[in-house]
Amino acid sequence: MKKVLIKNARIVNEGKIKEGDVFIEDGIIVEIAESISAKSPDVNIFDAEGNYLLPGLIDDQVHFREPGLTHKESIETGSKAAVAGGITSFIEMPNTLPQTTTVELLEEKFKLAKESSYANYSFMFGGTNDNLEEILKVDPKTTAALKLFLGSSTGNMLVDDEKTLEQIFAKSPLMIAAHCEDEAIIKKNMQECVERYGDDIPIELHPKIRSEEACYKSSSKAVALAKKTGARLHVFHVSTAKEIGLFSNKKALKDKKITAEVCIHHLWFDESDYAKKGTFIKWNPAVKTKKDKDALLQAVKDNFIDVIATDHAPHTREEKKNVYTKAPSGGPLVQHALPALLQMYHQEKISLEKIVEKMCHNPAILFQIEKRGFIKEGYKADLVLVDLNAPWAVQPDNTLYKCGWSPFEGTTFKSRITHTFVNGRLVYRNFKHQSFAPVAERLTFDR
Repeated sequence: MKKVLIKNARIVNEGKIKEGDVFIEDGIIVEIAESISAKSPDVNIFDAEGNYLLPGLIDDQVHFREPGLTHKESIETGSKAAVAGGITSFIEMPNTLPQTTTVELLEEKFKLAKESSYANYSFMFGGTNDNLEEILKVDPKTTAALKLFLGSSTGNMLVDDEKTLEQIFAKSPLMIAAHCEDEAIIKKNMQECVERYGDDIPIELHPKIRSEEACYKSSSKAVALAKKTGARLHVFHVSTAKEIGLFSNKKALKDKKITAEVCIHHLWFDESDYAKKGTFIKWNPAVKTKKDKDALLQAVKDNFIDVIATDHAPHTREEKKNVYTKAPSGGPLVQHALPALLQMYHQEKISLEKIVEKMCHNPAILFQIEKRGFIKEGYKADLVLVDLNAPWAVQPDNTLYKCGWSPFEGTTFKSRITHTFVNGRLVYRNFKHQSFAPVAERLTFDR
């Protein structure tokens, strides 16, 4: 499929929606116009029939569990679910087994992805208390960022040595992406709950254990350290209204040194959902109050928060059914993130243009990803066609995650992803993947 013509699309790009055609050759968008005719018989024509054409989404935070935890997910299964959800590029996290904390292990992950990924890929390098020398070896032109856990989460890579942390902030050649929760506060809260309830702590107490205070203390510390050292800091999965004040909307994204991300689950769920969903919506940081949820959405619209991501972090259904202290945090999200945001569009909570800005344009700008994230001539043809009026219900039989479940089970979404193109190749169409071909590419960075 070297030549592709998408006709009669409503193109959502750079804050505008306009009708037009898109011509692709050898994986590159070569022409965008009001009307384009096929100039040769070897052109594959797709009639969008007035549906919406979006740039392929770029998810800056996923856990695909390979190597070492592939009973939960693999790069292949995770990326298949991702393209079904309109995500054409992903950045995967380092807390696998073994942890991605050496250059050698990082390159092994790139080899795995080259062999099996349906979506374009990059990985974050993992920081620890004792691998600063390895961090300094990583090439920022070929690797997305450095991930630091400033609060322990799934797979303990906690960086808690103050001197080391400041050295990493001062010397890292990579942008620092941080999970911010204060460990001392969480341990204290957890101990109090264990003393009262044992292992079977009510799930409703999760946002009290991993509290607003724990989030704000850690996030504010990271922001202060970035300002002190001049580090480029990106704060992952902001979950509280209080943290929003740590960030600014006074500069264009490309000029910001400190940026923020919010995840789908913190925009969709709130503490009232624990009664029904239980540990299946146990995340770190925790889903908190409706006030927090509403403030986070407003911060997205006001540009205090720069990126929307998934933090896709699957565990098996059996693992999630455990009592509180043994049920791992995290859930699968890449297949359903865009449909959930489109549902919020139908609810008049967010515009299509803002969804594209936060999930396509801004990850490309923030990570300086080359030639992706926009529908532009000369850019890679990562594209998603969406039918805004094709309802479907999330059920186990149409859920593609290897873990086999979704926190959205039973939800009916009004919008459906009909086609996903990766580098000009159709990889997904109407709930069916096309036969696998290694069309995905390693992301490159203009740094």
